[in-house]
Amino acid sequence: MQATELENARCVPRKGKEHALDQGQIRTALAIVSGWQLTADGLGIHKQFRFPDFHHTMAFVNAVAWIAHVEDHHPDFKVSYPSCELHFSTHDVGGISLNDFICAAKVERLVAKG
Repeated sequence: MQATELENARCVPRKGKEHALDQGQIRTALAIVSGWQLTADGLGIHKQFRFPDFHHTMAFVNAVAWIAHVEDHHPDFKVSYPSCELHFSTHDVGGISLNDFICAAKVERLVAKG
């Protein structure tokens, strides 16, 4: 799978352990989305984004909120003046699903477009 495939994919409801990615699939997907890392508990992915000021940080938060709304897959946000940390996981599968990487790729595309 390539970044453009993830960026163009759509999230679908995923429930049950059978939709959780295995460690090999997670490693492969992490290589596609630049800078994203596995959380300490291994049940999600996260990345911190830095901005020159609060205005840019909040514009990013709002843009990510729109992506989350459209995809119906919502991250946890940790927002401060110059940064925003995003954390994606799929609670309904008890770990990480393809939806997490779809949204991460869409966020990367957003940042790349600046």
